Amino acid sequence: MKTKLMVMLFVCFLSCAVNVLADTTILAGGCFWCMEADFEKLEGVTDVISGFTGGTLKNPTYNGNHDGHLEAVEITYDPAKVSYQKLLEYYWVHIDPFDAQGQFCDKGSSYVSAIFVANETERKLAEQSKRKVEEQFPNEKIVTPIVNSSVFYPIKDNESYHQNYYKNNPIRYKAYRWNCGRDKRLNDIWGDKASH
Repeated sequence: MKTKLMVMLFVCFLSCAVNVLADTTILAGGCFWCMEADFEKLEGVTDVISGFTGGTLKNPTYNGNHDGHLEAVEITYDPAKVSYQKLLEYYWVHIDPFDAQGQFCDKGSSYVSAIFVANETERKLAEQSKRKVEEQFPNEKIVTPIVNSSVFYPIKDNESYHQNYYKNNPIRYKAYRWNCGRDKRLNDIWGDKASH
């Protein structure tokens, strides 16, 4: 009995230690399928969840009401392997920061880009990263806002097919992404920095 209790405490300690080492952030960049696919490729990212955030409506749904919310992803990452600054650098080259109407072929308020910050440290780093992008494009207006984090609602239940859509429906996903012109536009803006 004592050995079993010790094992249980050790397992609990390990799971708590893993959670301490992980951090999360929320980013919006248009279609959450594409954001999920792009960020899961980044070393140090351990999980990416598609969902909604930014609005006041509780429990938004994809096929129902999600007014006021943006399609976004919640990214869990290991800060020992990838810094918040690196996540932001990676984020910028995976969005069109000039489009106030949405992203790529997806237009409307739920498809706009945004960086959701959880504290003043994240806000400062996000503002620094935005200034770097503004310096790269002095003749363009960067419209991606930096806003306070709010409740993140993961896609779930009968709409959970949106999670890992690019893995579970690779042909449909690739056709959508190509037809939407996402990668072509990213190449036009970012050149070799854009990675797909």
